[in-house]
Amino acid sequence: MSVPVGNDPWARMRAATPARIGLARAGSSIATADHLAFQLAHARARDAVHEPFDAGSLIERLSEHGLEAVQLHSAAADRPTYLARPDLGRRLDDTSRVAVSAMPRGYDLAFVLADGLSARAVTSHAVPLLDACLPQLHRDGWRIAPVAVVEQGRVAIGDEFGHLLDAALVCILIGERPGLTSPDSLGAYLTWQPAPGRTDAERNCLSNIRPAGMPYAEAAQRLVYLCTQARLRRCTGVVLKDETPSPSPRLGGEGRGEGASP
Repeated sequence: MSVPVGNDPWARMRAATPARIGLARAGSSIATADHLAFQLAHARARDAVHEPFDAGSLIERLSEHGLEAVQLHSAAADRPTYLARPDLGRRLDDTSRVAVSAMPRGYDLAFVLADGLSARAVTSHAVPLLDACLPQLHRDGWRIAPVAVVEQGRVAIGDEFGHLLDAALVCILIGERPGLTSPDSLGAYLTWQPAPGRTDAERNCLSNIRPAGMPYAEAAQRLVYLCTQARLRRCTGVVLKDETPSPSPRLGGEGRGEGASP
């Protein structure tokens, strides 16, 4: 539905959500202000896909928070290759595979941080989320592997990393495909007994993790719950449901998984 400029009964509702509702019109067209706002949001989403990933700075931040990390790279050598060849983003390059193979093995949980389709998302939100969930995981006695920071990575690259480390569970925190109101949406994907060839049906996903979407505290609560249940039931995916209490509904938000091309 559209409404004429200067007659805006939707103003109050629009203030409560980033969704585009009740757009004004000028004659048979969308009003100039709304049209320009749409173009700006679209440009921001496109920019987020191509924004460089500063893996070194992220590793420094992890170190400041007391977390050991290893820098890795997918088989996609650069961004154009990553976007054109999703399959290369799902596996490590030879150098990274050798480095991981030389690491100690046998963990309960391995975290992977990957740029995905929004480097800004993982740079902004991965460390606060880890800060929120790791204390509980440590109290529960989880043996957690060094964090992998992967450039040009897709969801399934966590399967190879977890498999090489003989980790029972892998969690990849990855930048999701940007939406028109969410260029910095972080996704968390959990896979039990990770190995190359796992499918999306064998994963659990938390989407739209960011202050304007699913807050860190809620995401951490859900993530710890899913990790705990995965270990108890020895499974993830469609057979494992998130049964944490539902918070109050949030208006708006466009968390949309990178899993569209994992």
